[in-house]
Amino acid sequence: MINIIKISKLTLLAGAIAMSYGTIAKAQDNPYQEVPGVWAKLPDGRKWGSTSTVYYAGNGNIWAAERCGANKNCMDTPDIDPVMLINPEGKILKSFGKGMMVWPHGIHVDQQGNVWIADGRGDEKRGVGHQVHKFNSDGKLLMSLGKAGKAGKGKYIFDQPCDVLVAPNGDIFVADGHSPKGNNRVVKYNSKGEYIMEFGGAGAEFGEMYEPHSLAMDSSGRLFVADRYNDRVQIFDQQGKFLMSWRQFGRPSGLYIDKNDILYVADSESNSGGTRNPGFNRGIRIGSAVTGWVTAFIPDPDQGVAFSRAEGVTADEDGNVFGAEVEEQNLRKYVPRGTLPRKQR
Repeated sequence: MINIIKISKLTLLAGAIAMSYGTIAKAQDNPYQEVPGVWAKLPDGRKWGSTSTVYYAGNGNIWAAERCGANKNCMDTPDIDPVMLINPEGKILKSFGKGMMVWPHGIHVDQQGNVWIADGRGDEKRGVGHQVHKFNSDGKLLMSLGKAGKAGKGKYIFDQPCDVLVAPNGDIFVADGHSPKGNNRVVKYNSKGEYIMEFGGAGAEFGEMYEPHSLAMDSSGRLFVADRYNDRVQIFDQQGKFLMSWRQFGRPSGLYIDKNDILYVADSESNSGGTRNPGFNRGIRIGSAVTGWVTAFIPDPDQGVAFSRAEGVTADEDGNVFGAEVEEQNLRKYVPRGTLPRKQR
């Protein structure tokens, strides 16, 4: 049995501060409107499956990955491409990934436009999964980290990797893995995929983590980790040194930081029963990655269900926000209030 709670006075103080920030965030007006209906329509009448990940691609386009029409093993439907490039009008421009991954979970676009996917489950029989893949923008596989279909803990093996991020210098960070009883670490590699170090470890103290679910990096090079089971965002330098912990953004499932250091946090689990961050409403919180102030909140409209709305989040240069949904199996677009065509308001 894992000893989850080891609370210090500092942790209690952080919780008290978080409650005041949570009240501020709840009181914020929602400056966004949802684009009604199914914004991005898949080809051939195909329906969206669970999608936990979305990432801005530039030029108004976004990359998204869905779990092949459900929340299932994509290897059971090997003729479906789970990864798609989508334009601002919701049109699918290209797709790839059929027969190459089990359960796409995290996505990242590096400075060269390469698309990285964290495959968060494994199919040992088929020898697929528990890996991080690097593709070019046309879907050509360039690199894979981890052992295909094998779960474990070591320099070159993962157990349900959640997300991946590439720093400006090419170093690769992998959030591993998707369970509070799992590896609970961030692993760092150089641009060639050679192991450098790792940090984290299971726990609730500063620098420890339970289910590092998403990664983001600000303009100063600080690494933000969505420490979901601990209801906080933790911030580290690139050598794994703990810098600070923020609870005012809720229970984080997805993180994204834009070029202006605006932080977007998708909270899909707060106040959903048990010990899941009571006192916070679910939704997308938006604020400063520099100061930590929460300035806007897109609320989940149905706070009465266990889970709902965005687990992954990104934003484009026009201020539009995109939410990737696991439970509702959808990809939603939110635009600044007043910018929707009148017939859609």
